[in-house]
Amino acid sequence: MNNRQIIKHFTGKKIAVLMGGRSGEREVSLRSGRNVLEALKRQGLQAVGIDAGLDLGTELRSKKIDSAFVILHGRYGEDGTVQGLLEIMDIPYTGSGVLASALAMNKVFSKKIFTEQGIPTPEYCWAGQLQDPKTVAHQAVDDLELPLVIKPVDEGSSLGVSIAKTKEQAVRSFIQIHKKYGQVMAERFILGMNVTVGILGCGAKARALPVLELVPKNEFYDFQAKYTGGLTEFHVPARLPGSIYAKTQQVTLQAHQALGCHGWSRVDAIVDRSGTTYVLEVNTNPGMTDLSDMPAEAKAEGMEYDQLVLEILDSARKR
Repeated sequence: MNNRQIIKHFTGKKIAVLMGGRSGEREVSLRSGRNVLEALKRQGLQAVGIDAGLDLGTELRSKKIDSAFVILHGRYGEDGTVQGLLEIMDIPYTGSGVLASALAMNKVFSKKIFTEQGIPTPEYCWAGQLQDPKTVAHQAVDDLELPLVIKPVDEGSSLGVSIAKTKEQAVRSFIQIHKKYGQVMAERFILGMNVTVGILGCGAKARALPVLELVPKNEFYDFQAKYTGGLTEFHVPARLPGSIYAKTQQVTLQAHQALGCHGWSRVDAIVDRSGTTYVLEVNTNPGMTDLSDMPAEAKAEGMEYDQLVLEILDSARKR
C-alpha cells in the first residue's frame, strides 16, 4: 500500500496512540507519543492520545477505539502485556505480538534464540530471581573477563547499565541491579563501533534501514546520551566498508526475524575491529522522539517522519 491507500484504509477509524505507561521510560514514551499523535493528525486521521495506566481497558472501550498505535517503551507496554490486552479486546495494533515482544524484552531469552540461529551476540552470565548475584558476578569475571557490561535483563533505554572495570565494581553492580530489577546479566565487553539498524515492513517484505553509527560523548550510549541533545554524534550511513555494512544489515534483519517481530523494530549491535557484527538486543517499540535513531535512519533513506509513522501504522492492518 502507498501512503494514500493507508490513509484511506484508516479514515473513519479511531486510532489510539498508547503512550506513557508505568515503566522507567515513561517520559521518553510520552515524547514519542506526542510526535506520533501529531503526525497522524497532520495526515487527517482521527487519533487520540491515551496514557496507558491501570484503567487502559476501560478507556479503550469508552473511547470506542478501532486500532492502536503502540508507542510504549519498556515494561507494561513493550513486553507483551499491552499486546495481550489488545488481543483479548480484538483491537488491531502496531508492531510485534505477545510472544515476540516478550522475547525481545528479555535479553537472556533473546540471546538464546540468537545463539540457536547462529546470530553473533556477546557471551553472557545472568542471575535470575532465585540465584545469588554475588556468586554469579564472580563467575562472570572468571568466565568473561573484565571489563564487563552489567545490565538488567528486561529494561530498555540503557536503564541500569554500567561498565565494570574491576571485580569489586562487578559484584557491587550485580547486587544493586538484582535488588532493584530482580534479574541481572553481564556481557563480555566488545570493543568496536556502536550501531543501530531500524527494520520496517511485515513478513518477507521486512527490510533494513540505513545503518546508523553512534558516537556518544559519555563512556557509552547510556540513557543520558540517548535523550540529551549534543551528547551523541550520528553518522548515517555508518562509516563501515561496503561488505561489512551489508552484513550488518543482514544480521540485524535476521535478529528481527528470529524473534518473530512484526512491522518494525530497531536492532542494536556492535561491529568489532575484525568486522563481526554482534547483536545486543531488539527493541520492538523504538523511540520516535526528535533525537531518536529510527526517524534519523528513515530520513537517510528519504522517508519523512509522517511517512514513517504511516508505514508503522499499516502493520496494524496487516496483523
